[in-house]
Amino acid sequence: MPPTESVQTPTPRWHSHRRGLLLGAAAALALLGTGAASDFAKGHALLVNASPSLPYWAIWLTLGAVPKRGDLVLFMPPRSDLLEKHFGKDPHPFGKRVLGVAGDQVTRDGRRYFINGVPAALAKPFSKTGEPLALGPTGTIPAGCYFVGTAHKDGLDSRYAAIGWICRPQILGVGSPIL
Repeated sequence: MPPTESVQTPTPRWHSHRRGLLLGAAAALALLGTGAASDFAKGHALLVNASPSLPYWAIWLTLGAVPKRGDLVLFMPPRSDLLEKHFGKDPHPFGKRVLGVAGDQVTRDGRRYFINGVPAALAKPFSKTGEPLALGPTGTIPAGCYFVGTAHKDGLDSRYAAIGWICRPQILGVGSPIL
C-alpha cells in the first residue's frame, strides 16, 4: 500500500482574522459581563435567615429598594435594652412584612393593632422569656416609615416599643424569599 500523504490546506486569511475577532469579542463580553455582574452584586445580596419568625431560610435582597405594603423588608433594628439582651450589641438584620405605610392610621384596642381599621396584629404582654413587652406606636405612620410585622407569635416587630416604626435609614432593602 502506498504511503498516504498528509495534505494541509492553508487556512484562509479571513479564518485567522475571524478567529481573532471572535476571541477579542469573547474577551470584551467577559469583561462587560464581569462589570455587569459586579454592578448587579452591588445592588443585591443573598441572606440566610436563622430566625423562626419568618418561614424562609434564604432571601434574595434588593439593596436600597423602596418597600411597599406587603413587601418583605430587611432592616437594622433600633438599639434597645431588650434587643441588646437577646441579640447582643450588634444584632443581625431583621426581616418582616410591611403591614402599614406612611399616612396609614395605626390604632390599638387593648393589645390588638389595626391599620386603617383592619385588624393587623396582636401583641403579647410578655416575651417567651417572661420579660414585659411595651406596646409600640399608634397614630399616623410618618413619611418614610413603616409598620412591620410577622405572623409568628414570638416575632419582635412594630407591635412593640423595642422596634416601633421602621424608617428608611434603617432599611437595607426589599427581600424575595427563595427557599
